[in-house]
Amino acid sequence: MLKRKRGIVISGSKERSIVIDITYLENKKNKPIVVFSHGFKGFKDWGPFDEMATYFANNGFVFLKFNFSYNGTTLDSLFDFSDLEAFGNNNFSKELDDLGLVLNWLEETDLLSNEINLELISLFGHSRGGAISMLKVREDNRIYKLVSWASPSDLFRSFPKGEKLDKWRETNVAYIYNGRTKQNMPIYFQFYEDCMKNTSRLNIEEAIKERSIPHLVVHGSDDPTVLINDAELIKSWNHNTSLHIIQGADHVFGSSHPYHQVYFPLHFKEAMDVTIDFLKN
Repeated sequence: MLKRKRGIVISGSKERSIVIDITYLENKKNKPIVVFSHGFKGFKDWGPFDEMATYFANNGFVFLKFNFSYNGTTLDSLFDFSDLEAFGNNNFSKELDDLGLVLNWLEETDLLSNEINLELISLFGHSRGGAISMLKVREDNRIYKLVSWASPSDLFRSFPKGEKLDKWRETNVAYIYNGRTKQNMPIYFQFYEDCMKNTSRLNIEEAIKERSIPHLVVHGSDDPTVLINDAELIKSWNHNTSLHIIQGADHVFGSSHPYHQVYFPLHFKEAMDVTIDFLKN
């Protein structure tokens, strides 16, 4: 029987809340676990992520998805960026810490007794969530396999320089426009300062080279947000990394939010199927 446990709240970075959903077939068999991390301007319920959770569960996995504690959503507003102050105070270090707290919770909870195999935890992330997952692998020996979809190879590349950086420092805030929600979303200067303090911890190349576990990179050939060169670079850094390119696919593999389709977009379905095949074999 398909089981969903939604809205599990645990303590995240700086005591903010992490909200967790778990989907699985309840059959008292110890199943492999997939921990999914959403991307920038994303959340656990974006687009077809709920349907994806069901798809993975029906293929024999316990699928866990969660909201990073500073992603801008709240307990009362899980589908909207209603806390832009939190969004502006997010950074990569907080997301890495959040992911570690989720893994700790998995080890300690009794909600999944006789349903999970803690020796088979895989990290899976889309875009920035994939980058966070790649970085976490170096820090945490509990990870069995790794999957990154449409993820960047370098988290520092897009930083402003010169006058733009000076203005960010002076005003303490820069804005990112969200075309879907029509919001100007703040990013406070603490984000840059945290990156400069943690350059090694946030170095994806170092992380991939240092920890050799099976890693699947999935990328669309027509991704305009993170170019295919990033995927090819990531593959080159470790012999245990494989690359699956989906011809014609964009950054979200044909999906969108809100999601009202009866069937998965073809590119999204291909990405899921190759991921499940990789995790099973």
